[in-house]
Amino acid sequence: MISTDHCDYLLLKAEDASFRDLVFILFNLEPSQASIEFSEPCQKNAYKPLGDFLQRWYICVSLFLQKLLIIFGTPMALSGEMLEWWLNLLSGNGGFFKLWYNILTGDKVVVLKKSSSTFASVVGHLDQRVKLDENIKPTDKKYKKSLSMMACKLSYENEAFVQTIIKNQWNMENLGFYKFQNADVEEASTQVIMFKDTISNPNLIMVAFTGTKPFDPFGWQTDLDLSWFQLAGVGKVHMGFMRALGLKMAKEVWQKEIKQESDKRKVAYYAIKQRLRELLMKNEGAKFILTGHSLGGALAILFVSVLAMHEEAWLLEKLEGVYTFGQPRVGNKQFVDHMDKEFKKHDVKYYRYVYCNDLVPRVPCDNGDFYQHFPTCKYYNSFYKEYSLKKEPNENYFSLLWVIPKYLNAFWEVIRSFIIPCLWGPNYSETWLMRMFRVIIGLIIPGVPAHSSQDYVNATCTV
Repeated sequence: MISTDHCDYLLLKAEDASFRDLVFILFNLEPSQASIEFSEPCQKNAYKPLGDFLQRWYICVSLFLQKLLIIFGTPMALSGEMLEWWLNLLSGNGGFFKLWYNILTGDKVVVLKKSSSTFASVVGHLDQRVKLDENIKPTDKKYKKSLSMMACKLSYENEAFVQTIIKNQWNMENLGFYKFQNADVEEASTQVIMFKDTISNPNLIMVAFTGTKPFDPFGWQTDLDLSWFQLAGVGKVHMGFMRALGLKMAKEVWQKEIKQESDKRKVAYYAIKQRLRELLMKNEGAKFILTGHSLGGALAILFVSVLAMHEEAWLLEKLEGVYTFGQPRVGNKQFVDHMDKEFKKHDVKYYRYVYCNDLVPRVPCDNGDFYQHFPTCKYYNSFYKEYSLKKEPNENYFSLLWVIPKYLNAFWEVIRSFIIPCLWGPNYSETWLMRMFRVIIGLIIPGVPAHSSQDYVNATCTV
């Protein structure tokens, strides 16, 4: 078996891979070089074993699912846009019956613009809560995790929506709404919001990275990709997440600083770092929190890892904590061990929250020298009880032993969606859209509705 320890990168090229290549990879034959690319000195042996059968199986599954997203990506995205348009049409006109009443009587039908402060994303319609829990005070132990999760949820919305909620609902200071280009595509795909909580002591500057949107094929393809890049002295890092921060796969070492012109594409990592410097120098007593849900959680962790690699000691001292929710794995064991040491060295607090059977924290798969999580997590069961565990149960999701428990739990979550106001109060009521999501999707693929903000907001508020 050939080792890839001395390779700089492994690139899976789903758009060029044929289904014949997938079979060849699985059975340890020679696929075409269009499907997999190694760096030197491994390129000549790229057709040789890519680890054991299980690792090759994961690679095949990754390529297959990415190919499906490439094939069906356009209708998937259009379906999402259509659903989002209909949901906002209904909400803007008082619901289904009121909309038809307006149409039949000739009354004006309100059509919200996508840039409107009241136009909500699908995520926002699944969970319509935008107010902070008034019962949770800045001095409460759960304040930071609750505020972090609400920031993650808000980060999915458009700029006008975000600014309105931060200013009018939360009474906080908006610091910026940013869209950055992925390193390999022209379209802006990495969204970040920043705001300052002046009530807390010290003041908290929140940086929230947006996660994968439900109907974003490019985002889901990034999550499912197993491609990695070797950072010297750090470990193997997920290539898709690295690109989402605007960092390119290249043999040259990433520079600590780069000059970014206003008329050029800004790199997310450097732009956010510079903005934090400016804000923290104006308010020396302030701290900042990095947070993200789903893909956003991975970007938050990767952002810290690059800060550590660049020895940004002053910024790391100002880092109050990293809060991630439903975060996928970012790197291999070497990366995890390296970051564990860096976090202890700079006294960085890291909180990784996982709700029940959420699928996303269990990808990419943990096997051998593939991807791994940090040693511990804050795990919530379906009753929102918190446990500190080294690993979440069923860490790779696809275990046959967990099939029946997962479906039973998904059925319970459907029942719970109707009775939860009686258990925890009216603030936990679910929309009909969320209930349909649990029924239509959750009873087929348990763990997908569990990734939504609904359960993470519930968990961070109840504990």
